[in-house]
Amino acid sequence: MAVAGRFGALAPLLKSTNHPVRRLVLNGPRELVRAAAPAGVRLTHTDIKIPDFNEYRRVDVTDPNKSSQDSSESRRTFSYLLTGATTVVGVYAAKTVVTQFISSMSASADVLALSKIEVKLSDIPEGKNMTFKWRGKPLFVRHRTEKEIAAEEAVNLAELRDPQHDKDRVLNPSWVIVLGVCTHLGCVPIANAGDYGGYYCPCHGSHYDASGRIRKGPAPLNLEVPYYEFPDDDTVIVG
Repeated sequence: MAVAGRFGALAPLLKSTNHPVRRLVLNGPRELVRAAAPAGVRLTHTDIKIPDFNEYRRVDVTDPNKSSQDSSESRRTFSYLLTGATTVVGVYAAKTVVTQFISSMSASADVLALSKIEVKLSDIPEGKNMTFKWRGKPLFVRHRTEKEIAAEEAVNLAELRDPQHDKDRVLNPSWVIVLGVCTHLGCVPIANAGDYGGYYCPCHGSHYDASGRIRKGPAPLNLEVPYYEFPDDDTVIVG
């Protein structure tokens, strides 16, 4: 039976095809069908051009007649040098990024300027206390008399709630420098007041002596002593 007769829809395709058709596998019984068109000739892809990668190859391995093992040492040395240089550059770049990031979080110049305060001691008469603002807190600078110095050095440490010798709280016996913040609830004590002639907190009745040590009342600790230094006999720098 003719194919065109049995499969009318395939007849035009079979007549016009230029490709060799060996057989068609149809639904149902298998039947070998001859191609209606003459067999064509299929050619290989000889017109495809292969890219030239010589520009990316090292000169030592471009000669096909030479073994690449002869130049392996020099090529390996170059690879090590390139890897090492890249590592050094990468580490330096990472260090720079980390340093810049940390520096961006540090305090600015105006904030650092407020972190220290310079006090001229000649402006404070003997036996008096002056209050300064330092880092948002009151700072007490007291010029003690010889009588106050002797009295504070003679205090029995066993009587103190927060035992601390007067010599451990001062660099110069004539000057007491403490933060004016009560260690009970953070109130500001009054200077040259109280039962011990030092500082008195009227909020809850804490009494401090002329060394800033708690002697009476609910405060648990002595007044805080900040870091300070004397660049000369007439100046003190706190912070």
